[in-house]
Amino acid sequence: MNKDILLSNSLSNKKEKFVPLDNKNIKMYVCGPTVYDDPHIGNARPLVIFDILFKVLRCKYGNKNVTYVRNITDIDDKIIEASKIKKISIKELTENITKRFHQDCQYLNCDKPTFEPRATDNIILMINMIENLINKGFAYESNKHVYFEVSKFKDYGKLSNKKIEDLIVGSRVEESENKKNQEDFVLWKPSTDDEPGWESPWGKGRPGWHLECSVMSKKYLGSKFDIHGGGRDLIFPHHENEIAQSRCANDTKIFSNYWVHNGFITLSNEKMSKSVGNILKIKDFKNKYNGQVLRLALISAHYKQSLDWNDNLLNECSKILNKWYSSYVHIEKPRLISDDDLSPLYDDLNTPKYIANLHKLFEISQSGNLNDKEKFVSACNFIGLLSQDKSEWIKFKEKRSDIDVNYIQGKIDQRNKARDNKNYDLADEIRDELLQKGVQIEDKDGKTSWKFK
Repeated sequence: MNKDILLSNSLSNKKEKFVPLDNKNIKMYVCGPTVYDDPHIGNARPLVIFDILFKVLRCKYGNKNVTYVRNITDIDDKIIEASKIKKISIKELTENITKRFHQDCQYLNCDKPTFEPRATDNIILMINMIENLINKGFAYESNKHVYFEVSKFKDYGKLSNKKIEDLIVGSRVEESENKKNQEDFVLWKPSTDDEPGWESPWGKGRPGWHLECSVMSKKYLGSKFDIHGGGRDLIFPHHENEIAQSRCANDTKIFSNYWVHNGFITLSNEKMSKSVGNILKIKDFKNKYNGQVLRLALISAHYKQSLDWNDNLLNECSKILNKWYSSYVHIEKPRLISDDDLSPLYDDLNTPKYIANLHKLFEISQSGNLNDKEKFVSACNFIGLLSQDKSEWIKFKEKRSDIDVNYIQGKIDQRNKARDNKNYDLADEIRDELLQKGVQIEDKDGKTSWKFK
């Protein structure tokens, strides 16, 4: 059965059938990291979500017919500030963070995008686009700054589905005496002697963040393309500004046909943010959890919904994968995945439903039939799970705990003493305490053994 792909389009606020501009050339752009600090769990969600969309598109249209561009923002005010705080050069900072970002992508088992351009490699193209916008009357120079004049673009606010005045209130719009109007946004800003900068018709300076994505997407995907993705927090002002400057510079009625945005990650139902101080870095989980555990957790809720991040979620995902690995078989050539098998993913990347189907396939695979096992493992592999050999999974579990072995044995001795004294409540408390730390104990033939769950 040939099924259509459905996607929730933020531009129309509806779930729509995906109709590509060209069946032989599917084009997707996703906003990548600003490399000023180590990636956090909030950054990890779009990495995994759009990695799965990339897989679905390639399965549907062919590996060679899908182009996925994800940029690296390596010039930005946040980068300049971070380099000063860390007292290292911008080059050293951005190279270190980019390297760690790539390590995190590998840890999460994400495929590499087709292209990964860096902003600093495309400055000339950015200057060219700014000159184009000025010549067409959409931008103006003011005191060595260049701004896009929002009032000149009648469709501004359509992505956010709000009026300009509503967007401005409580948003990250920069106030400046250089602007004609408060809503105008910067395309180019001057650099001081101790800041990175490039020569331009408006003096030494650097590009605005929004412009960078417009230029890099055009370079690799053209003036219009199929899908633009990112976190929901990017809708305004970043994506709204991308649309305005791109459509005006390129003389097009569309920039991207489909806008796909993932929901936030919360901690105790509170949005992660630096201001609150509840940021969790991806690197903080590497010694405790296999990357597959985080990957499963990140797709356990529908991408449009908020996802509350907690130890219970991670422990549950760890248990699921541990169970699934009991049906693991090595596959030389993955079983072909049919449209029917992928129907939940075709329906707006419904990963929770796909995971529910995996549970059913696992139960079938427990019969011991090799074909059933291969089908189950292939279906897991498609979304980046059971991607390691079973021995690697077990090896990581055995080394991953940061709990001292002597501590574990001491707790077991305490529990045994409590049981000898018939203090079963205390014995249960100790057992539960170890279980929460990932240690499972088992009583057999008068002896107590333990293992990492």
